Amino acid sequence: MTAVQVLPATARARTSAIVRRIAAWLAAAASDRKAGLWLVIGFALAHAVLWTFILINLKAAQDVHMDVAEGFAWGQKFQLGYGKHPPLSGWIAGLWFRIFPVADWATYALAMATLGCGLVIAWLISLRVVDRRRAFFVVVMLALYPIFNFKGYKYNPDLLQLVTLPLLVLAYLHAFEKRSARAGLWLGLAGALALMTKYWVLTMIGAIGIAALLHPDRLLFLRSPAPWVAIVTLVVAMMPHLLWLKDTDFVAVTYAGDVYGLSSRTQSLQLVLGYIGHNLALLAVPVVLAAVALAWAPLSRVSLARRPLALSARTGPAGADRSVNRSQALNIWIIQIVVAIGPPLGGLIFSVYMKTDWGISLFFLTPLALVALPRLRMQRIALFHITAIWLVVTLAALAASPTIAVREMADNPNGASSYGARSQLARELTQAWHARFQTRWAVVAGTTEIGEPMTFYSPDHPAPYTPGELWSSGLTSLEEAKRLGFIGICDTSDGRLPVCEAWMAANAVNAEPLTITTQRFFHGHPGPAISWKVYITPPGKFRPGIPETPP
Repeated sequence: MTAVQVLPATARARTSAIVRRIAAWLAAAASDRKAGLWLVIGFALAHAVLWTFILINLKAAQDVHMDVAEGFAWGQKFQLGYGKHPPLSGWIAGLWFRIFPVADWATYALAMATLGCGLVIAWLISLRVVDRRRAFFVVVMLALYPIFNFKGYKYNPDLLQLVTLPLLVLAYLHAFEKRSARAGLWLGLAGALALMTKYWVLTMIGAIGIAALLHPDRLLFLRSPAPWVAIVTLVVAMMPHLLWLKDTDFVAVTYAGDVYGLSSRTQSLQLVLGYIGHNLALLAVPVVLAAVALAWAPLSRVSLARRPLALSARTGPAGADRSVNRSQALNIWIIQIVVAIGPPLGGLIFSVYMKTDWGISLFFLTPLALVALPRLRMQRIALFHITAIWLVVTLAALAASPTIAVREMADNPNGASSYGARSQLARELTQAWHARFQTRWAVVAGTTEIGEPMTFYSPDHPAPYTPGELWSSGLTSLEEAKRLGFIGICDTSDGRLPVCEAWMAANAVNAEPLTITTQRFFHGHPGPAISWKVYITPPGKFRPGIPETPP
């Protein structure tokens, strides 16, 4: 045997020994009560930081998403609601940007910080259902779920649900196990926190209620004070927001009915099928990669080829109980099945406009539901494999992200919604206002797609006013706009241009009209040139009692 033949074998042996040592350390850390917590926190932090840099690169040619700018605008004024949604997402954005600068990178950091918290809470949920080794496996599976990486780039109420809904599930599992008044108090507060994020969480609250009623131990839970204390606590905690809803003529409910109601059954069916297909495709990513990590083990080359069910453990009930809490696993299975099936069925029955993004918050339990299958065989090397897969995928995305950003813009140069230079327009309008009035630009009037980006990118952060919108955010009013002066903006590429122009003609009578064209250039690639019709309305005295003139 030659030296050339010996050296590769020696290198392979050394590599294999290193892998085994790392795998042993990782499994030991994940299984340790104290080290496990820091391992998960460190992993979540590393995931958040790396994906923040990836998103900064991927979105370098774009302004922040409209939802992100809207959340920032809400956070400028702490209210009990913002027209479209309950207030929690706006409050958190407001607090975040009192600490961090108003910059694109900070929005991606906020999104990833939200998802990092979600990973840690998902681990705490998993500990009540499976052993520590499986719990860490669940966390890494979630980190590979596209919702927790490149699809999670925009902070909005949907994304924030990946913190509040896991907290709700965790509180329910705790209350179901402890069945005490204190546990019920925490469950009620968690439910209120979730509802203050978005009313869509009623789907999860309903699923938890169904799980409590279907579980074999339901009478133990229902006869305890926990569920009843939870209900009372939820109602009391929600009372300020409910009073706000009443005072605003249930504006948020009006918004949901106006925007998401459909009259076409055919269109509803198409949207539901799209919702199902989209979310199944996203879930396939972590499920397939987890299967690879489980199968990629010493037994896989021989045993797995001979016995395709080798990943299924043949342990008896006692052995299975050591790694899976069957009672709590049943809760997870029921909840996940209900939130997977219920919304599409509801969308069909009530002809609802089903957005694919509504699935963002409803499938975070799927990895746990699968890992909690008692017959699943979980070797310690699987932790190393799935963590290695996550690291390779993440570093590859980091390396490729600048090239992807350039390529996407080159392939889609006329994407006005993605590459329109709204940040440039905000800076130019701020300078124009200061040159004329030497005061702060206080109000911007325009569609949500225009107004909120102006709020985010202008150093003055003017309050957005959306003309003719029935579900006003309450951040400003027409009276205040006319008193302080405002800049009205109409997008000439928007089909709503005639409506916008009519409103400006009626309400910006003394305005100075301008036409401004903006265009973004990124690595030599031009974005779309967009012309904006601008109406600079000077401050003036507004006579109370004169209603807004309709377009």
